[in-house]
Amino acid sequence: MLLTISTNIRPATELGFLLHKHPDRYQIFNLSFGKAHVFYPQANEETCSACLLLDIDAIAMAKGRSREYGHLLSQYVNDRPYVASSFMSVAISKVFRSAMSGICNDRTELVETEIPLTTRIDVLPVRGAEGLVNRLFEPLGYSVESIPHQLDTEFEDWGASPYCSVTIKGTKKLSELLTHVYVLIPVFDNQKHYFVSDDEIEKLISKSEDWLKNHPEKDFVIRRYLKNRPSLVRQAMARLVGDEGASAETVSGDRNEEQLEKTMSLNDQRLGAVVAVLKASGARQVIDLGCGEGKLLRKLLSDWQFERIVGMDVSIRSLEIASKRLKLERLPPKQAERVELIHGSLMYRDRRFEGFDAAAVVEVIEHLDPPRLAAFERVLFQYAKPKTIVLTTPNCEYNVKWESLPAGQFRHSDHRFEWTREEFQAWANRIASEYSYKVRFLPIGDDDPIVGSPTQMGVFERE
Repeated sequence: MLLTISTNIRPATELGFLLHKHPDRYQIFNLSFGKAHVFYPQANEETCSACLLLDIDAIAMAKGRSREYGHLLSQYVNDRPYVASSFMSVAISKVFRSAMSGICNDRTELVETEIPLTTRIDVLPVRGAEGLVNRLFEPLGYSVESIPHQLDTEFEDWGASPYCSVTIKGTKKLSELLTHVYVLIPVFDNQKHYFVSDDEIEKLISKSEDWLKNHPEKDFVIRRYLKNRPSLVRQAMARLVGDEGASAETVSGDRNEEQLEKTMSLNDQRLGAVVAVLKASGARQVIDLGCGEGKLLRKLLSDWQFERIVGMDVSIRSLEIASKRLKLERLPPKQAERVELIHGSLMYRDRRFEGFDAAAVVEVIEHLDPPRLAAFERVLFQYAKPKTIVLTTPNCEYNVKWESLPAGQFRHSDHRFEWTREEFQAWANRIASEYSYKVRFLPIGDDDPIVGSPTQMGVFERE
């Protein structure tokens, strides 16, 4: 698969500075699925073209664990090595990372300048809708030329294939062009070579928030990008345009799925509230005590304010899952340096917990036996004593709102207790007084005037 970017600005070789790739050098980049080659077939004052060529290791791909084909033979007979797909998007993000982020110290003024750009993609698998290429690229200000290919030129009776060579032209910032192509290429194919989880929402929003919400095909783009996974599509639509912007088609689903989404929505609100407080505190070094499978860590990792992020959990299994979800082995070096997973316990003083600007303790204390809370208090407030502590726990008064939860039963079988708002605030005020902190309380979720919110948060600031 081949991506070619050309410009005729004067001098056209400025494209090399923007891409951070010298026109006189032929460069090879190793990727998990093969190699990426960058070269310039022409580079002079009038015209400059840069090519990104992917050489997919088809054998390694067939032997890999990600087998999303209908039957065994399809693992070996398929178009994956030859069509622009999620492989190309990953290559763009790896090879042209700085360019896509709009970084060029040598040509800072050019980064923010719209320049004439022509991009050719060989080839796109255009499946599922007529005029799809035009419908996706033209609203972004591109002119589009699409050349369909025969299935086999020697057998014209077989008709046209679903593959096209596509050329788009527009006057854009290079970073805009790269993000448009990065997001939209997988939409045509509707098949990603890796598991699509909720971290894909972060990628989508970060790369498209400023243009996708006004795109007439935003529903289609979101569904295809997230492989038609309803729970992820709903979250992305809510993030991008607000709940009121989601179409009826987007929010359809069975009753069980809706019930799950309510829980997921609360968890998203909880994590979002924790991240917001940590950002507002100015913290740069954060430890997540009881990090579980790494959901909060993933959100922190996406924000460059947090320079050092540590996740601690007593469960080795949870740490293994967190490592996989964070893709620690595949993170770029600068990202990998920011995050660390450690095995530990909240019952014992651990010097690794010390020296942080902030600590997060999200839905953890209710899993501790009440007699062991005293040990937890000393570990966190007396010894670790970060400047800011963000702690959340269920509000048991809200449990009456869930008809499926029997009276007197905890939300989770492993909960040792669940506090009322008064009980939580009494405990938090005592702790703050004993260890020289100030504490304020915030609701998370629907704040009912009688029973309060489903989750209660205490924000401790050291005096």
